Amino acid sequence: MTPDSATETPCQGEQPIPLTQVRARHTRQCVVSWGSHHVTVGGDAPVRVQSMTNTDTADAVGTAIQVKELALAGSELVRITVNNDEAAKAVPYIREQLDRMGVNVPLIGDFHYNGHRLLTDHPACAEALSKYRINPGNVGRGDKGDRQFGQMVEIAARLGKAIRIGVNWGSLDQDLLARLMDQNANRAQPWDARQVMYESLITSALDSAAKAEAIGLDGNQITLSCKVSGVQDLIAVYQELSRRTNHVLHLGLTEAGMGTKGAVASAAALSVLLQQGIGDTIRVSLTPQPGESRTQEVVIALEILQALGMRAFVPSVTACPGCGRTTSTTFQELAKQIDDFLRGSMPVWRARYPGVENMKLAVMGCIVNGPGESKHADIGISLPGTGEAPAAPVYIDGEKAMTLRGDGIARDFQQIVEQYIDKRYGARS
Repeated sequence: MTPDSATETPCQGEQPIPLTQVRARHTRQCVVSWGSHHVTVGGDAPVRVQSMTNTDTADAVGTAIQVKELALAGSELVRITVNNDEAAKAVPYIREQLDRMGVNVPLIGDFHYNGHRLLTDHPACAEALSKYRINPGNVGRGDKGDRQFGQMVEIAARLGKAIRIGVNWGSLDQDLLARLMDQNANRAQPWDARQVMYESLITSALDSAAKAEAIGLDGNQITLSCKVSGVQDLIAVYQELSRRTNHVLHLGLTEAGMGTKGAVASAAALSVLLQQGIGDTIRVSLTPQPGESRTQEVVIALEILQALGMRAFVPSVTACPGCGRTTSTTFQELAKQIDDFLRGSMPVWRARYPGVENMKLAVMGCIVNGPGESKHADIGISLPGTGEAPAAPVYIDGEKAMTLRGDGIARDFQQIVEQYIDKRYGARS
């Protein structure tokens, strides 16, 4: 048969296109506990989202309020800075206030330079925290560093706390880096300087984990991270780190940046690794824009996981980008209104309507793709485009249910969404 034959379809494959899916993770499972509550990380647990406060931890009330905001936004673990005596003294009060407010989120203490002293001098702080973040590059050098690292690990082991060994290329162990640079200089074919940096990060994390286990900490309670600020660097480091260890891994670009730059860089790096089954907990280290809520970094982390189909946190809204057919901003305003409505309602809906986070909505702007997208959603609306009749058909579970008209289309559609949610998901509670 010739290529120009009318009966031949040259591009048709012999086999169905394989379905893409996220690779399975193969790490241990860490249990982060406080009181009678716990969060599992790694193993068969979902990829967890965490964030970090930017308040002065010594301000116990202000910090507790921000922790609550982050938790309500979807953060499952929250890290707080513990950098001095005042901060350490405030930690038990922060935990106490969160417990009174019913905010069941574990607190992670972020320690640098003096963590060994703060945990020793403030036992109530050590007890109130659920996990300690230790940076091997900032615990001291030589024997002194080993002793101070050991003090923190011993406290964690005695109190049953988890730890994260968080290596950062901005504060890498200089003795280790110098040693590996010397070894590289003696190679017949020396590595590129960046490759030596990668090896230093990974070696620091793995060696520190081995030391912690030798001291007596359960290896399941150790999370590792090797933070860098470049997308390709992060991918390269974690691909190799995951090949060498089955410890729980925490992902995130360090100093990802502000606004769209930070969001895009984080999404690019984390998505590649998560798709490969690498990563058990993530953070988007976003620099807040002036006046922007700290919770924005949580929203982006949730969106990454939901976009990959790994988890569902809030009903998704499909909305067209607009074109010359949609010179009116009605569909944009309605899409934003519905999205804000869904996100604002989720703290209550999570308990009242189990499964609502999997719902799909469509808010479309004209007749081209509007009806089709609306039919594919659980509930959708196709708004009139430029020159189209002033009518908005509503589709529920793939079937046209009604047509809305007049100035109250947005209000009426929101009421329909609420009624649909109550009818479909209310019976499950």
